[in-house]
Amino acid sequence: MGTLYVVATPLGNLEDMSPRAVRVLREAHLIAAEDTRHTKKLLTHFDIHTELTSYFEHNQRSKLDYILKKLEEGDVALVSDAGTPGVNDPGYELIRAALDSGFDVRPIPGPSAPIAALSVSGLPTDAFLYLGYLPHKRSERRRFLQAVADLPYTLIFLESPHRLLESLHDLLEVLGDRPACIAREMTKMFEEFWRGPLHRAIPYFSTAPVRGEFTLVVGGAPDRRPARWSAEALQAAIDQERRQGKPARQIATELAGRSGWSKREIYARIHQPPETEEP
Repeated sequence: MGTLYVVATPLGNLEDMSPRAVRVLREAHLIAAEDTRHTKKLLTHFDIHTELTSYFEHNQRSKLDYILKKLEEGDVALVSDAGTPGVNDPGYELIRAALDSGFDVRPIPGPSAPIAALSVSGLPTDAFLYLGYLPHKRSERRRFLQAVADLPYTLIFLESPHRLLESLHDLLEVLGDRPACIAREMTKMFEEFWRGPLHRAIPYFSTAPVRGEFTLVVGGAPDRRPARWSAEALQAAIDQERRQGKPARQIATELAGRSGWSKREIYARIHQPPETEEP
């Protein structure tokens, strides 16, 4: 039985192709490619003559059995047009089918547009959410953005040039004026990284040429929690509210929204016994 190798290929600059990726493509029994015309250029550059078959969105079901049969005979390499297969392309279905059939599936790491853009965005990288292409229709796109509007994670989207301005308007209106990094044509001749608040991106890309594929990196929801009061300030506020005769639960609820302390912490503090001075 063969192994299915998930092989990352360059976003544009062929110097990003790893020696291991070249070796795996050369030694594989078959290469399953999203677009054989595109992949042939890559193979020609590296003098690779492995058998090639197409595997894309509209033929994935008809090709699954053929590729799985080839896996019984030897290794198969899966490639997309650019970057890491399985991320926004039909590679997922083949990977899942290979695993379900008991084949070994291994990655050949390399370029990935979302990670490349995130790494130079200047935005937090400790927690992020990759969401692929934004929906085409404006109503669906806005609902999609509303669902993630309160998440604190850095958000990563892909977008095509002819929908970029529409999406930037919706990002600004739904998410607010957040910091962003907009990457265009990464590793290619006209590579560009634009950084700044979303409201400035709209006039910029209204006048600049909107060509190539875009990766949008947008800051997460800002922390709207109030600054946490000191224990002394909280106690003073509790004492003031109690002198007005308010019940403990009401005090806890009202102060939680202002103090940065949780209702449970405030409620417990209200009911803790007063400290007594030593004689």
